[in-house]
Amino acid sequence: MSPLAFVLTLSCYRRWPSRFSTPYSHNLLVLFSSTATTITPPNGNESPSSGPAPPPIRVALTESTGRAVFATRRIGAGDTIHTAKPIVSHPSLSAITTVCYFCLKKINAVTASQSQGVYFCSENCKESSKVFYDVEEKADWLAFDDYCRTQGLKYPLLVKRLACMVISGAAPAGILDILQPANLTQGMILKMEEGFHLLRNALVKANIGDEHMSFLTKQWYTDVLARIRINAFRIELAAGVYEDLLSLASASIKAEAAVGNAIYMLPSFYNHDCDPNTHIVWIENADAKLKALRDIDEGEELQICYIDASMSYDARESLLSQGFGFKCNCLRCMSGD
Repeated sequence: MSPLAFVLTLSCYRRWPSRFSTPYSHNLLVLFSSTATTITPPNGNESPSSGPAPPPIRVALTESTGRAVFATRRIGAGDTIHTAKPIVSHPSLSAITTVCYFCLKKINAVTASQSQGVYFCSENCKESSKVFYDVEEKADWLAFDDYCRTQGLKYPLLVKRLACMVISGAAPAGILDILQPANLTQGMILKMEEGFHLLRNALVKANIGDEHMSFLTKQWYTDVLARIRINAFRIELAAGVYEDLLSLASASIKAEAAVGNAIYMLPSFYNHDCDPNTHIVWIENADAKLKALRDIDEGEELQICYIDASMSYDARESLLSQGFGFKCNCLRCMSGD
């Protein structure tokens, strides 16, 4: 199932409130057909069947944490649970000339395909970028990019790219509506206005017609940014191809480079735990891989760590409260570790 088809399927249900505090019915289940699963057969001596494996996960609504992801069968430590392509991604401004403008793969600018100061790792990525780039290249983004750079902002870049995707017809304006938004104060909303006006003005000056920009209101901009703020993943590309779990789990951030940010659908449904059973990694590009950190039983909830798990209890509590708006009640935090 494509990411867009999955979004449209879930959109048949009402939008969910906070996944951290609102009670829900156990009975509403949403199944997701995963991709690239490599689940270990029940008997280690057996060969995987030639047919497609059943989905190893399901998304369900729970009474305690809201939306959550559960294993539908045993998952072995080190297994790839599923992969996920981003709905929208954007390189860091500092990495514009060192990664592919579409997939964020690290590139050699000498051999890469160039287009107006940005680079693509292949002709396929250059062609795929047309879902936003045909619109984007018509506008002058100097003022918008300077605003993001001087203010130290990264998420407005994702809003810009999504707006160009909507204008081109590649995505519906409400594609992120199902994701949980951050709670914005009036002061935060006021600070977002400059970015909104710079974005809209750049497109207006590029002669993008009103009929294509009717969605681009201040409300749309702030709503999208509110969802991006707590659902965006910072893309850390590993320095090499890691095949074993220990290498994946222990790779130091110092040995990696933050090349950009991205929004995914299914990974955004994973709840947080400071001692998670699942790990998200990026090997070559923005395609995410969800890996099991340990054996996971059928019916067990799959969880990731939203922050640096090596931080102290006080630091984790502060960051989760300020950045994500909840107090963690995982076993590790309950013990004060």
